[in-house]
Amino acid sequence: MVLILHVLITAIAVWATTLLPGVELEGGSTGARLGTLLVVAVIVGLVNAVLKPVAKTVGCLFYLLTFGLIGLVVNGLLFMFASWIAQQFGLPFSVSNFWSAVLAGLIVSIVSAVLYSVTRKVIKS
Repeated sequence: MVLILHVLITAIAVWATTLLPGVELEGGSTGARLGTLLVVAVIVGLVNAVLKPVAKTVGCLFYLLTFGLIGLVVNGLLFMFASWIAQQFGLPFSVSNFWSAVLAGLIVSIVSAVLYSVTRKVIKS
């Protein structure tokens, strides 16, 4: 149940990024778009689960030197990589440039954090 909740929250966060210029979600029907969002959310989750700890470990010194600001760049690169993987699977989701990916990664982080905190409070009560 928790895994499904995480995928849904990530899908909502990815949907929020599609409102930004440079992040495109194409597709016909609403159902097709929702399906694409769910698959992209799984891809984003897997990329973050596998590659983010590696990037943090390898780039530990850069995180310290930049007071964590390099994390924005890492999030952007991971979001671009997730977009590339989605395109390899034929999904109509794309990120046009690096700065759009950095902003999208920031939006996903913020929206996910807010939704996780809200749902955590609801689940506990």
